[in-house]
Amino acid sequence: MSKTIGVVVAGASGRMGQMLVQAVLASPDMSLVGALDHAGSPALGQDAGAFAGRVTGITIQSDIAQALVGAHVLIDFTRPEGTMAHVAAAGAAGVAVVIGTTGFSDEQKAQLQLASQVTPMVMAPNMSVGVNVTLKLLEMAAKAMPTGYDIEIIEAHHRHKVDAPSGTALKMGEVVANAIGRDLKECAVYGREGVTGERDPSTIGFATIRGGDIVGDHTVLFAGTGERIEITHKSSSRATYAQGSLRAARFLVDKTSGLYDMFDVLSLN
Repeated sequence: MSKTIGVVVAGASGRMGQMLVQAVLASPDMSLVGALDHAGSPALGQDAGAFAGRVTGITIQSDIAQALVGAHVLIDFTRPEGTMAHVAAAGAAGVAVVIGTTGFSDEQKAQLQLASQVTPMVMAPNMSVGVNVTLKLLEMAAKAMPTGYDIEIIEAHHRHKVDAPSGTALKMGEVVANAIGRDLKECAVYGREGVTGERDPSTIGFATIRGGDIVGDHTVLFAGTGERIEITHKSSSRATYAQGSLRAARFLVDKTSGLYDMFDVLSLN
């Protein structure tokens, strides 16, 4: 039997971090070897399983180098600045990284691409297996309907989400744009107000909803003449992101370098 995969969870006291901690603890092929949070977090010094009434023996800390001792994979759903620092430390420690963080700048993405030459990474704006299957369906639909259909992407998330549109919505836009030979940077429309004129058929529109405790809803609408196709994915729990992240961690165990996405993990490429 293969050895247990040692996992470090970054942002361990956050909503997603707690879900990841639970998922790792419930996985027989994984062990929690470290838990990270930012220097000012009130959770520092607490047991990583305290939120669930469990004693893991792993204390939440802010020392990335110390947390990575004995680790095989770091799973990071934090903020871009924190992730960049974690990736640098993981590279030095020879630890693979699963990145679910969104909102990276083009420069940061280029730095991650460079870092992947020595550090194996899976990077995806959404780790959900269902979302990534949805992305494949969108690619197929867009290739079959390259003209004659107006494309709109509608996404909804909880009130605490800080970036918009969501990384998943942007990924959906990129997948659709690439499938029909467009550049999303040139054709995306992120807001409409006032007298906008008729819709440019070459654009891809985005609409963002924020409210309550919505985990994540995404719909891509292909609106043609006399018909419309809607491809929708709805998340009711962050557990799906956690389980996808564990699949990504298992995928990375035998990799020595490279930047992968969930299509690679799920053999959808």
